[in-house]
Amino acid sequence: MKKFFKIFGLSLLGVVFIGTLVFLFKKSQAKPDVFEVKKPDVITIIKKTVATGSVEPRKEIAIKPQVSGILEELFVEAGEMVKKGDVLARVNIIPDMVTLNEAESRVKRAKLNLEDVKINFDRQKVLFDKMVISSEEFQKSQLSYSSARQEMEAAENNLELIKKGVTKASAQTTNTLIRSTIDGMVLDVPVKEGYSVIQANNFNEGTTIAIVADMNDMIFLGKVDETEVGKIKEGMNIELTIGAIDEQKFDAVLKYIAPKGKTENGAIQFEIKADVLLKQDQFIRSGYSANANIVLARRDSVLAIAEGLLKFSNDSAFVEVETDPQKFEKRFIKTGLSDGINIEVVSGIDKDARLKGEKVDPKKKAEEKKS
Repeated sequence: MKKFFKIFGLSLLGVVFIGTLVFLFKKSQAKPDVFEVKKPDVITIIKKTVATGSVEPRKEIAIKPQVSGILEELFVEAGEMVKKGDVLARVNIIPDMVTLNEAESRVKRAKLNLEDVKINFDRQKVLFDKMVISSEEFQKSQLSYSSARQEMEAAENNLELIKKGVTKASAQTTNTLIRSTIDGMVLDVPVKEGYSVIQANNFNEGTTIAIVADMNDMIFLGKVDETEVGKIKEGMNIELTIGAIDEQKFDAVLKYIAPKGKTENGAIQFEIKADVLLKQDQFIRSGYSANANIVLARRDSVLAIAEGLLKFSNDSAFVEVETDPQKFEKRFIKTGLSDGINIEVVSGIDKDARLKGEKVDPKKKAEEKKS
C-alpha cells in the first residue's frame, strides 16, 4: 500500500512538472500581432492654406480740425453713427495778440472814417435837396459813404472772426465746427473738452478729434508664407473664422496679393487683402483677429484613405491589403490630392479593399467588447 502511494505521488509530481514545462513553453511563445482593418471612403477632399490677420474697415478716417484752438464742445461718443456733414465738435480759437490788436485798430480807424464820411454825406444831401450841388457830386458822396460802411462791416467781421473763429454771416459754415467727412460709426474720440487742438500743416499731422469708419465695408488684412503664396490668386473664395465670434463664419473674396514679401521672424511673408461679404444682420468690430481659410484645391466624391495607412518604398506609395484574415500583401497605389488627414487614391485599390491599420492590443480590444 505504501508502495502504491509512493508511485502515485511520484507520478503526480511528474505530471505537475511536465504541465509546468508546457505552460512555460507556451507562455514564452510570441503571440501573433493583430491589426485593425480599415476600408477606403468616398469623400470630398479640400486642400486649404490658412492666413492669419485681422478685419478692418476699408475707410477709416481721422477727422482733424481746420483751425487751432481749444476744444470747446464735443457732440459725439465712440459707437455712435454719423452722417457726412454732421458736426462732431466745436473749436474756440485763441487769437494771436498781434493779430487781435491789428484787427481792433482797423475797427477804430473804420469807425472814425465812417463818422467823417457820414457827416460829409449828410451835408451833401442837404445841399443836393436844395439843388445847390449837382447829382454827380452827390453820387460821389453816396459812394464814399457806402464804401465806408462796407469797410466798417468788414473790420468788425474780421475782429469777430479772429476772436471767435466765426462771423454771424458764416455761422453755419465756419471751420471752427468740425464735421464728419463720411457716413459711418465713430470708432474713437481721443480728445476731451478743454484740450488744445492743432490744425494739420506741413510740419504737424494735426490733432485727431475722432476716427470715423464705414463698418459695412470691411476687409481682411493678412499674411501668407512664401511657400503658399504661389498657390493662391485673386478672386479665390475665402472663409473667415473670428475667435471672438463663436460658431459663425464669414465669406470673403481675395482681392490683393502683395508683389513683394517682407521678412518676419526669419520667414518671407506676403500681405493679402480680401473683401468681406457681410450679410445684412452681420456685424464685425474693427480690429478683430481672424484666420482666413483659402481653398487651394478641391476633389468631390473621390476614393480616399487616411494618410496614416500610406507607406513608401523608395518614391512609390503602397498600402497593405488583407488577402485572408490578418494576412496582408503589399499593393502599390497612385495618390492624388491630400488635405493633411486624408489622401485621394487615384488607382491601385477599390472601395472594398481591406487595409492594414494600427496594431491592436488584444486585452484592450477584449475590454472594449465587454463594455
